[in-house]
Amino acid sequence: MPSREEVIDALRVVEDPELGMDIVELGLLYDVEVEGPKVHVTYSLTSMGCPVGPMIEQQMVEVVEGLEGVETVEPELTWDPPWSPEKMSEDAKLILGFGY
Repeated sequence: MPSREEVIDALRVVEDPELGMDIVELGLLYDVEVEGPKVHVTYSLTSMGCPVGPMIEQQMVEVVEGLEGVETVEPELTWDPPWSPEKMSEDAKLILGFGY
């Protein structure tokens, strides 16, 4: 089974197509819990009306299911705390114009 860090690294291929950046850099990935063959992924979206939300969730599930030892992926969408640009990595902030 993968480690928490391996799951997070794998999720770097899942992009928000509207922003052209991965969900880890954007700060959309809130938590990953690995419990044997089950992986629980807590994430958010940039807005409640995000039209690509279902696609992002599907990609997350597919990527994590592709890791050796994973049998079940439980995605959990949360709005608590709400996402904000402050959650982005410093690189993402600079690329998207939020840097100072």
